[in-house]
Amino acid sequence: MIHIGNFNARNCQGISRRSFLQAGAALPFAMGLPFGAGTATAQSEGRAKSVLLVWLGGGPSHLDLFDPKPKAPQLYRGPFAPLQTRTPGAHFSELLPKLAAGSDQFSVIRTNVNFDGGHRPAGSIALTGAVAPDGGEDRGGKPGQYPPNFGSILARHRGEGELPGFVSLARGPIGDGVGPIFGYGGGKWGKGHDPFMLSCSESGEVSIPALELPEGLSPPRLTDRRAVLEALDESRRTLESPESSRWDAIHRRAYAMLTSSSAGRAFDLSEESDSTRNAYGHTSFGQSCLLGRRLVEAGIPYVQVNWSQYVEVLFPFSDYGWDTHSDNFGLLADWHGPLLDRVVSVLLSDLQDRGLLDSTLLLVMGEFGRTPRINSIGSRDHWHHCYFSLWAGGGVQPGRIIGESDPNGEHPITNPVTPAMVGTTVLELAGMTTADRASQNVLEGGRVIDELL
Repeated sequence: MIHIGNFNARNCQGISRRSFLQAGAALPFAMGLPFGAGTATAQSEGRAKSVLLVWLGGGPSHLDLFDPKPKAPQLYRGPFAPLQTRTPGAHFSELLPKLAAGSDQFSVIRTNVNFDGGHRPAGSIALTGAVAPDGGEDRGGKPGQYPPNFGSILARHRGEGELPGFVSLARGPIGDGVGPIFGYGGGKWGKGHDPFMLSCSESGEVSIPALELPEGLSPPRLTDRRAVLEALDESRRTLESPESSRWDAIHRRAYAMLTSSSAGRAFDLSEESDSTRNAYGHTSFGQSCLLGRRLVEAGIPYVQVNWSQYVEVLFPFSDYGWDTHSDNFGLLADWHGPLLDRVVSVLLSDLQDRGLLDSTLLLVMGEFGRTPRINSIGSRDHWHHCYFSLWAGGGVQPGRIIGESDPNGEHPITNPVTPAMVGTTVLELAGMTTADRASQNVLEGGRVIDELL
């Protein structure tokens, strides 16, 4: 069931920031289009017809998940035992038994780095591959100076179609309690290039959070196109915001999409079997990952499934994000670890069983990790100097552990993987060649993570 408002319808130590950027440089982006499934050729799509990013906003602890350090001093290693995976010589945390048993389906990078330790700038860097010229609003700048999200870039490259080219699943723009991150969408391209936002509840009800149908537009009138457009026009005239024209365009596009039988079905989880929905679990994250699978199956080029809208945990507006300052170990043991293990392992198997994994690039990551050294209250804080990412499908060689951190998990001792390298690899696998990126002035000079391929 789809809801529109109240309506139901079917850094690394010793290396400078400049050196990192040169290793995976990202340049300003060209203008683009926000929508675009269905028009790219197989040749232009590359190995990955779709990209499915599972965004773990808040900073998941690498030591407590994919890079355990059982021989580190007690002040670092944490309480979770290492668990042998199917990848020879590789261990994950005991919180991830299903992913450990299926590690031959994916590869893990243990040397991701970022350039900032704040959620909003770090998230923006991770999702755009570039640092804003002045560091962004958190450092005295403006949101519009950020380049666009990888999803906005790919959507523009693929062209416009019936379905959105970039969908982000959350109740609104992702960020923290202060506000959205600047790299969640169009950035300096403008809000017209932001992702199409959808929200999925634990029961699988899909909503478009930014939209609320005008008063008097009842379900029976949805099929009367003239009535719909008249109602939208009337509501638009009541708005004084300069954004009214964009508001009107969003409503018109949403209406056209949701009344299309082929497009509307992509958002309808009721078409899934009870056994499949139960396998993913009845949480917002679980059902959102199921919806993400449906969206890539429908041909949407870039889908971002967000663990939560906000990074914080244990706050009034909490989504139980990964910002586990005060109770990292308890939260990971009781909620984050088991949920991540269950849902990502089911998602991998589901993509494989449906023949989608080879043509879908699955990437799981957050904006940074958490401090290897346990803090004074027995938890972990932000750590952008070394963290993990998980990669599968779309041309990625599975069963690899790429990169190595030092014995305490503080810094890479092999080549660090920058956000620009992440973005370059994603776009390359999705069919954006060096020439394509150069023609759009996008991540020009960026390097592919060769070890994944």
